[in-house]
Amino acid sequence: MKKTTLVLALSAALVACEQSSDTKSETAKPETAQQAAEFKGEYDKAAYAIGVNFSKQMGQNFESLKEYGIEINPQIVADGIKDGFAGNAQLTDEEVDEQMDAFQNNLNTKMEEHQAKLEAEAQKEAEANLAAGEAFREEYAQKEGVQTTESGLMYRVIEASGNDQSPKAEDTVRVHYRGTFIDGKEFDSSYARKQPIDFPLRGVIPGWTEGVQLMNVGDKYEFVIEPELAYGEMDRGTIPGNSTLVFEIELLDINPTEPVQPDEEPAIDEQLEEQVEEAAQELEQAAETTQETVEEAAQEVEEEVKEATGDDQ
Repeated sequence: MKKTTLVLALSAALVACEQSSDTKSETAKPETAQQAAEFKGEYDKAAYAIGVNFSKQMGQNFESLKEYGIEINPQIVADGIKDGFAGNAQLTDEEVDEQMDAFQNNLNTKMEEHQAKLEAEAQKEAEANLAAGEAFREEYAQKEGVQTTESGLMYRVIEASGNDQSPKAEDTVRVHYRGTFIDGKEFDSSYARKQPIDFPLRGVIPGWTEGVQLMNVGDKYEFVIEPELAYGEMDRGTIPGNSTLVFEIELLDINPTEPVQPDEEPAIDEQLEEQVEEAAQELEQAAETTQETVEEAAQEVEEEVKEATGDDQ
C-alpha cells in the first residue's frame, strides 16, 4: 500500500463517514438516512452516491487493516474530513504528513511481521507434510500391485482395458480424475463436475506427464505423487507445500477431435425409481423399529400385570 494511495483512500471516507455518525447503520434506518439528506442541487444525488461508495470502500479497507492489529475509528476519520472541508483542521499540513508517514511505516512493519509469521507457519506445515508424505509412501509401496518408477512415481492399476493405445508427452489427452491428499480429503475432481477434461501432457505436473504415458485408453490407475513430481515445497492454492498427492485417473481418449461432453445425468424415470426405492427402504426400517417398540412395550405390560396379580405362570 503506497502512501499516496493510503492518503487518498482515507480522505475518501467523505460524506459516508459523516453519515455514519448520524445513523447506527446504513441498513438499520434507511428512511432516517434518506430524510437527513436534502437533494436540491443538480449534483446532490451524485455527491451522496459518491459518499455511499466511499463508505463501502473504506469499510473494506479498515476491515482489512484489522488483520495487522490496526483499528481505525470511522468517526474520527469523519471528523477529520469535516474539519478539513471547513478549513479548521486540528493538525497542520506538516503534522498531517508526519502522521501519514508514521502510519505508513507502522503498517509496513506490521505487514512484514505478519508475512514472516505466515511464512514460518507455512514452512512448519511443509516440513510436517514432507514427513507425513514419506511415511505414507513407504506404507503404500508395500501394497499389492504397487510399482515405483525410477523418478519415484508410484502407481497401481485399478482397471486394465486391454487396449494398446498409449499417449506420448506431446499428445493431448482426455481424462476423468479425482485428486486427494494422503488423508483422503478431496481437493479436485472432474467426476464431481460431471465432465472430463482435455489437456496437453506437457502442460501438467511431472507426475501426470510421466504417469499418464504409462496408461492405455480405457485404463484406470491410481498414482501417488511425491512433492518433487507435484507442486514442490511452496503452497499452491489449496495445496500446501510438500504435499504428497493421490490421483485416480481414467484415460478416456488421446488427441480427441470432438469437444468434451458432460456426463449424462440419469433419466428422470431412473431418478424417481431410485427415490421411491429409498423411501420404501426408509418406511420398511421405520416399520421394523415400530414393531420392535410395540413388542417391547407389550412385554413390559405383561410383566407388570403378572407382578400385580402374583401370577407367575
